[in-house]
Amino acid sequence: MYYIVETEKSFAQASADLDISVKHHGFGVLHVHDLGATLRNKGIEFAEQCKVFEVCNPVQAAKVLSSDMRLNMALPCRISVFTDKGKTKIGLIKPVQMLSALTQEAALAKVAQDVEAKTIQMVDEAK
Repeated sequence: MYYIVETEKSFAQASADLDISVKHHGFGVLHVHDLGATLRNKGIEFAEQCKVFEVCNPVQAAKVLSSDMRLNMALPCRISVFTDKGKTKIGLIKPVQMLSALTQEAALAKVAQDVEAKTIQMVDEAK
């Protein structure tokens, strides 16, 4: 269900490289949630770093939404850069498995496969 890789890069470098990789593959970064900073700004002790990148390919998103508007709740895709006990990691929830839990539409399975292949490439490039 998850695709997670560990990298020797710093958290900041992995985050910057993911941003570049996402754009290189024709996706856009809609927003980046800095969860670690948000928790610390709320006065919560949180030692780890975590940025969640909301990424989207508009053509693929339109296919999904045209087929089943309820699936807007599963969009956009999210790729995270995070630390875990001193190790920097990059990961995502695999779109094929996630979408198959939400719909049995055959055409959407192909979209999910394409998106999954691209997002895994993005993670591997940023690694």
